[in-house]
Amino acid sequence: MSKLVVKNGRVVDPSQELDRVCDVGIEDDVILEIEDGISTVGCEQFDASGLVVAPGFIDMHVHLREPGFEHAETIETGSRAAAAGGFTSICCMPNTEPVNDKPTVTSYIIDRARRSAIVNVYPIGAITKNSAGKELSAIASMKQAGIVAISDDGKPVMNARVLRRAMEFAQALNIPLIQHCEDLDLSAGGLMHEGLESTRLGLRGIPRTSEDVMVARDILLAELTGARYHVAHVSSKNSVEMVAFAKRRGLPVTCEATPHHFALCDSEMRPYDSNFKMKPPLRERCDLEAITQGIVHGVIDAIATDHAPHPGDEKMQEFERCPFGIIGLETALGLGLERLYHSDKIDISRLISLFSKKPAEILSLDRGTLRVGAAADITIFDLERDWTYDVNRSPSKSRNTPFHRHKFRGGPVATIVAGQIVWRLEA
Repeated sequence: MSKLVVKNGRVVDPSQELDRVCDVGIEDDVILEIEDGISTVGCEQFDASGLVVAPGFIDMHVHLREPGFEHAETIETGSRAAAAGGFTSICCMPNTEPVNDKPTVTSYIIDRARRSAIVNVYPIGAITKNSAGKELSAIASMKQAGIVAISDDGKPVMNARVLRRAMEFAQALNIPLIQHCEDLDLSAGGLMHEGLESTRLGLRGIPRTSEDVMVARDILLAELTGARYHVAHVSSKNSVEMVAFAKRRGLPVTCEATPHHFALCDSEMRPYDSNFKMKPPLRERCDLEAITQGIVHGVIDAIATDHAPHPGDEKMQEFERCPFGIIGLETALGLGLERLYHSDKIDISRLISLFSKKPAEILSLDRGTLRVGAAADITIFDLERDWTYDVNRSPSKSRNTPFHRHKFRGGPVATIVAGQIVWRLEA
């Protein structure tokens, strides 16, 4: 039996309203005890003095690109980037080749993860066959194979009738439906947020309305069907308000925000730099502030990275031609600390909840807690360590980030999965 004791850390677990300096004892792959002065005789130990010890972080929105696009990322490299960012679990979107729209693809991903991933990998299945928005995929069979949610990710379900049927299936199977909210007709040809900056740069814009009308429609369908509905990467002030409205109505509606949407706005983009091209796009300062306030007031439930790797020969093209998306697993915690905790917007327990407890609740995962008997997935981080992000040292295969050379205050120190230290900060 393997034993590990994490000593003298500040243990913060929102699921137990716990915040105190103590030890965490692990035996095999579960939490054995949380007490003062746990004996280390015959045990491996990790000195967490001055560090925060939290339930393992969960990223519910990641693109691992395997199968089909292994030149951009693989399950192995994506999991290593996740561990380096403090994540113990990641949920992979279905936009692979083939699309994860059937149980054979789901089983392949789970098998590959079992063989090569150093963190937990949970597949998300496609809502429709080939994510084409026409015919429902084999949702029940995929759930049996191991999916934790359904989503067509970057291809929103435009047909309301199809989405209603999908919500009815999701409700019956008790899994959330995750929607990338974008009216493709309103956003057609858009490259960045529609506003003053897009006009100044001479680039076609994507109006926030393209997100808003889909959020409004889907909330009405969620009310009709009773489905658990989750808005991916919310970016619009109006969408935040509508999710708040749905919550006040008692609807099972949740949403996530990405670090880049509460850290950057369109006026901070480097002109024509493809590392600032993402979807939904960076919006205006008022949207950034609305997202921040949505986090503060509990409207936004989780922080997710939307980690979207693209190789250099694809991403480093003209702004009009390059794909949307940035990587984000290794900078998420640093940005959360910088923009939310160190700026006195939220306390550390709330930040940890956004990364662990809430994603686990949304996806019905038996994670996100340090309760005795729970899986020994732990994120250990420093609140004050100064460091600079060097994307060229990333375990990811891709380098598309606007945060290269960004200086952070606080970040991950070690990642423990199933009682094993899978990543630790180099001395």
